[in-house]
Amino acid sequence: MELPFAPAPVAELLRLVSKAARAHQMYLPNNPIYRGAIEALRTGFAPLWAETDEIELTIGESEIRWYDAVVAGSSAADAKSPDNLAWLFYKDGIRELTLSRGIEDTEIVKFLEIIQRARKATPTDDDLVTMLWEADFAFLKYRYVDLLQEGGGGELVDGTAVAPASTDAIRRGAQDAVAESKAGRVVNMADFDATLYFLDPNEIEYLQKEISREYTHDLRANLIGVLLDIFEAQGDPAIRSEVLENVQTLLVSFLAAGHFRGVAHLLREARTSVSRGNRVTPEHQEQLGRLADRLSAPDALSQLLQALDGTPILPPDDELAELFDQLRPAALATVFQWLSRTQNEHLRPSLENAAERLASANTSELVRLIQSAEPDVSSEAMRRAGALKAQAAVLSLAKILGEPDVARRQIATQALANIGSPGALQALEKAIEDTDREVRINAVRAIGARAYRPALSRVEGVITSRAVRDADLTEKMAFFESYGALCGEAGVTQLDSMLNGKGFLGRREDPEIRACAAIALGRIASAKAADVLRKASGEKDVIVRNAVTRALRGGGSAP
Repeated sequence: MELPFAPAPVAELLRLVSKAARAHQMYLPNNPIYRGAIEALRTGFAPLWAETDEIELTIGESEIRWYDAVVAGSSAADAKSPDNLAWLFYKDGIRELTLSRGIEDTEIVKFLEIIQRARKATPTDDDLVTMLWEADFAFLKYRYVDLLQEGGGGELVDGTAVAPASTDAIRRGAQDAVAESKAGRVVNMADFDATLYFLDPNEIEYLQKEISREYTHDLRANLIGVLLDIFEAQGDPAIRSEVLENVQTLLVSFLAAGHFRGVAHLLREARTSVSRGNRVTPEHQEQLGRLADRLSAPDALSQLLQALDGTPILPPDDELAELFDQLRPAALATVFQWLSRTQNEHLRPSLENAAERLASANTSELVRLIQSAEPDVSSEAMRRAGALKAQAAVLSLAKILGEPDVARRQIATQALANIGSPGALQALEKAIEDTDREVRINAVRAIGARAYRPALSRVEGVITSRAVRDADLTEKMAFFESYGALCGEAGVTQLDSMLNGKGFLGRREDPEIRACAAIALGRIASAKAADVLRKASGEKDVIVRNAVTRALRGGGSAP
């Protein structure tokens, strides 16, 4: 269904209603925060009255809709919280609310009072339908479902047309039932099931859940909300500075208590408050921004990770994920360090996820860490750069290939092979002649896999040198397979001489060299290469004959 106008003003109005209801609950009417919340709510009606004279809202169990658009709602975890306006109205049967022009001037405070009463109501207090009926609103209409009907449902009833039964009438009915039972000298407990003094199993279960929720509710989130509400509403720099001092104290307290979800919530809300507050000074913006920076600083984050590494029972994974999501790029080096240090296998997955997120979102910081003086940090940065195929890291990785540390050269070679860009392959070309076997093999395999032809002369120089004859079979195969991938028809003659040729006094090449030449010819896969292979098909040496057979069949496996 096409909406008459955008739903954003309606959603903003309901957010202001919720905020004003909270202020009405926590502050006296002469409090500046209370007055500011009420004034903001009244102002929030102006964009709506510019489009229409009334707003009709449909109440669901966990969300409020305007036409087909959801304009207020809650997460599944808090769907039945009293703080959720949708559930507050829904549980007492309210299914529609209509707000008309003029409510903001005369009846909005009365409406907030009813919301507060409904949130605090006990089973013996009036329900929300009764409260709305007694208030006799002129600019607010409502429709509800009679929950006392059989089945708990029924058609919607206009709130102005129905008066609920009085408490005195219900009490008299209960007293009459007791009198009748005494007169018959038999007390039947079933006679009292419908009175106010008995609850059905669903009501008992609901009360138990609400009591449990109340006792387990974390008030620290409310405290964060109150402080940041003051920060947003108050323009006085002195008041805002005092609020920020309290927020910083809360951050330290939460960290010390291991309340990591609270830390994440505080950092998220603080970032939002900067954009919502009016005329926030650059100094205060910087102070709020430094909250996440303090958590990401090496000393603070190292102490936190050390505590987590040593604890036998970690917080839930989702709580750690919320915390680590607030880390800044400066935390990347510390996270890399602890990936190699941690002994807690349950902590490692959370650190891995944090490292992946930070590295992928901060390539420049990742490249900088490749040159870190900390070997663990540098090595992890190289691995991550390769996994992310970060071309910006090619130059830094190429510099590592000139270092004396063999282990670091191996990691850099593998990272460049994973990146596989022309620049990375150009750097690997020089690594073909490295002093370390693993570096040479990784480099030449990457070059062959991507058919990087500029390296042909280097690869050819190796397979025709004495060095390859002293290498083990794995290295020989790597070089010959790469040569076959690069040389094309031009290399058939050279490979023919190795496979079928005879040297001084009729001596042939070493069987492993001949077998590797056959594999290279199989990679060329041309008619000319096949003719060369057939000439050796009757070879007596088993190693050579097997390699030739497999090459002719299109295989490239080991001889």
